Amino acid sequence: MEKYFGENTPKLGFGLMRLPRVDSTKNGKIDIERTKEMVDEFMAAGFTYFDTAYVYDNGNSEKAAKEALVDRYPRESFTVATKLCAWLESCDEKAAKQQFFTSLERTGAGYIDYYLLHALKEDNLALFEKYGIWDFVKEQKAKGLIKHWGFSFHSTPDVLDKILTDHPDAEFVQLQLNYADWENPNVASRGNYEVARRHGKSIVVMEPVKGGSLANPTEKVREVLKNADPDASLASWAIRYVASLEGIITVLSGMSNMEQMKDNISFMKNFKPLDEKEQEAIRKAQEILTGVKSVPCTACRYCTAECPKKIPIPEIFAARNRQLVWGQLEEGARQYAEAVKNGGKASDCIACGRCERACPQQINVIEWLKDCRRFDG
Repeated sequence: MEKYFGENTPKLGFGLMRLPRVDSTKNGKIDIERTKEMVDEFMAAGFTYFDTAYVYDNGNSEKAAKEALVDRYPRESFTVATKLCAWLESCDEKAAKQQFFTSLERTGAGYIDYYLLHALKEDNLALFEKYGIWDFVKEQKAKGLIKHWGFSFHSTPDVLDKILTDHPDAEFVQLQLNYADWENPNVASRGNYEVARRHGKSIVVMEPVKGGSLANPTEKVREVLKNADPDASLASWAIRYVASLEGIITVLSGMSNMEQMKDNISFMKNFKPLDEKEQEAIRKAQEILTGVKSVPCTACRYCTAECPKKIPIPEIFAARNRQLVWGQLEEGARQYAEAVKNGGKASDCIACGRCERACPQQINVIEWLKDCRRFDG
């Protein structure tokens, strides 16, 4: 018998937000053949959890799930998670509820194993209430179209506590947990984790590698972790850290290529929690990261979908972080020039605020874009 809901679920989940592309551009078409190869590798290793969303890649992520997974494997051999976004600017109650049926059609899954109200935070909660989404997902579960339901969350512990108090029948919560954000007040990984567990909720982990940044951390962090275990990949520390927590259903990794897939499988197929020596190495890394200034962008790209000036915000922030984190001033400038070659520049920002309303990390995007105007001269 499970000690908690999802205890026996394999602890690595395949996040379908950052799938491989047929060309080098971020917005290029998904490479379905390479995605199929990654799905096959994942399934062969005994993992089963696939995570997508109505908004991922303008719906192409859900379609890719159908072509690479659902059409090729017995339905009972895998689980699909997808999400409803009531906060889209073009959304009303009818459109919000239609997202569920559109997701069913796109994925071809017949039913959704894990259905989530997506990216809940203080400024969008009222929409989910206004549109009756909580009751809607329960109705779909009663019909057998949803097996389990919960929500993903990007706000403070007090808001999470209120949601779980008002909706105690939510079966699980998806939280951003990673060792870099454990004590970060803007993300509150530890606080949100503790609230969820206090309410007895199981947790799906998102952003364990913080948009890939913990696979390529600062030189001092790299040194600490490599001294502790020269053979372990840097990403393995981040994923194993959160997988070692109590109450975890699975840890989502947004894998973009086979190299990442094979690396993750190498340490998660026979997962072992971090021991005390390894935990101490993580504590040292956390101390180092406390003093590092950077833009906490995870490149989810929700901001770019809303930007009227088509500013490549994640790429601009990545260029600035190259300077802030690594001290690579010239490389950052070159990366910025490449990023804005076919899009808006930092100085094109009109401060409309759409990006900030869409940002799950609650980044002060407008102020950071002002900082990045230095690239424009």
